[in-house]
Formats: sequence, C-alpha cells, structure tokens
Amino acid sequence: MDHLDRLEAQSIFILREAYKKFGKLGMLWSIGKDSTVLLWLAQKAFFGHCPFSLIHVDTTYKIPEMIAYRDRIAQQYNLDLIVHSNEEALKAGMGPDKGRLVCCKALKTDGLQQVVTKYEFEGLILGIRRDEEGSRSKERVFSERNKDSEWDYTNQPPELWDQFKTDFPKGNHIRVHPILHWNEIDVWSYIGREKIPLVDLYFAKDGKRYRSLGCAPCTGKINSNATTVEEIIEELKHTTVSERAGRAQDQEDAYAMQKLRKDGYM
Repeated sequence: MDHLDRLEAQSIFILREAYKKFGKLGMLWSIGKDSTVLLWLAQKAFFGHCPFSLIHVDTTYKIPEMIAYRDRIAQQYNLDLIVHSNEEALKAGMGPDKGRLVCCKALKTDGLQQVVTKYEFEGLILGIRRDEEGSRSKERVFSERNKDSEWDYTNQPPELWDQFKTDFPKGNHIRVHPILHWNEIDVWSYIGREKIPLVDLYFAKDGKRYRSLGCAPCTGKINSNATTVEEIIEELKHTTVSERAGRAQDQEDAYAMQKLRKDGYM
C-alpha cells in the first residue's frame, strides 16, 4: 500500500463512518478539483454509486466553463444534484460590488444555510483540506455547527488516533471532511493516477491557468505553462505562492476566511 492508497483508504473509512452514523447527508460540489476528487472517492466507497445528494450553491457569478462541466458530469454520472441560489439576495442586487465578504456571506453562506434548512440535512460532506489556508487547518474531520451553521473553532473535540466524535445534539448539523489530511500535490497525484476528468480551466493556455476556482469576478489566474497533471505537480513542488493567492475575498482582511467560516462558510 503506497501513500495514495493510504489516503484513499482513510477517506473511504470516513465516508462510510459518516454514512453509518448520521441521517440525511449532502455533499457539496464546488466543481473544483477537491470536491471532484471527493465525488470520485464516494463512488469508490459505495461501489460505483454516490448515495448522497450533491449540492452546488450557485452564486450565478461562476466561470461559465464550470457550469458547463457541472451539467455534463451530473448527466454522465446520473447524479442527484441540488442547485440552489439565494434568489432573495440576488433580486436585491447582491454582488461583489457590495463588498466581497458581504457577497460571499449572502450568496454562499446564507445560500448554503437555506439548503440545509429546506432539505433538512443532518450533515454536509465537504472537500476542504488543512493545507489550503489557516482557518481550515483548525478543522476537525467531524465538525459541529449549531442551528445557525455557526462554527465555534475555540471549542472542538480532539481526534486522536482517528477516534472521531460522532454524537452531536439534534438541531445542529455536522460538517464531514474526508480529505482534510490530503495536500495539494496529493490531490493532483491522485487525479493523475485515477485519471479523474476535470474542468480544463486548471490547465494553462497562453501562459495562464487557474490554480483555485471560484466566482469569476473574484478569482485570478496564475502565470503557468503547465498543461498536464504531471507538469502541474512539478510546478507545485517549486512554488512559493499559496494556493488561494488568486482568491480576492481572502485578501479583504487578514482573518477573512476565519470570519466567513465562523458564520458557516464552506
């Protein structure tokens, strides 16, 4: 068993634990590489079938190629896909011009809370990783949110020797993070090994590519000539720039992501 086999086995164990311990679960699919790897792992964990509804919180500002990829893969894999937008906020004119953190809160955090309430999910499965940014490094594999989706990062249980706390009060919901222990190169190595299809925005054209995907007005490209998975891995081995450096909302405030995530952001 090699490094990727061990990562895969641990993630599949977490997915099966979540399926066994909790009631109605949904899986967030941002269309990015991490949540697409998570979808792949779920299909492996449950013998080719993803038993969870997939949730895409659509801000309506996504890069068009992302939406085309989402719809194509959903049809190809016969996915149970919930697409939800915070229509009330959009009708009121919400957008990045109102402030990026304000916009993220309204269109992503509040939109996600609406999905949890409407479909009565007990838990959400997300493809976040500890090495992405500081607040995510504080996460637990099984992470509690109160009835308003708020996260108390100062009061979390230890998860020593992979012993996970899975009993939480009714009314709260649980965030499950099966690839929390992976890093960016792990993800790309796994994509290469498994030949997982991705949106081609990650691969360089004219010396530019996206390293992290989000809303079009708030996501920048990096300089890159990497056109294959192997070239991306080699590029990452030598980079000194953080993965989310192109995400404008992270630059709004030194603690931007922590503030967003405390209120229920992904």
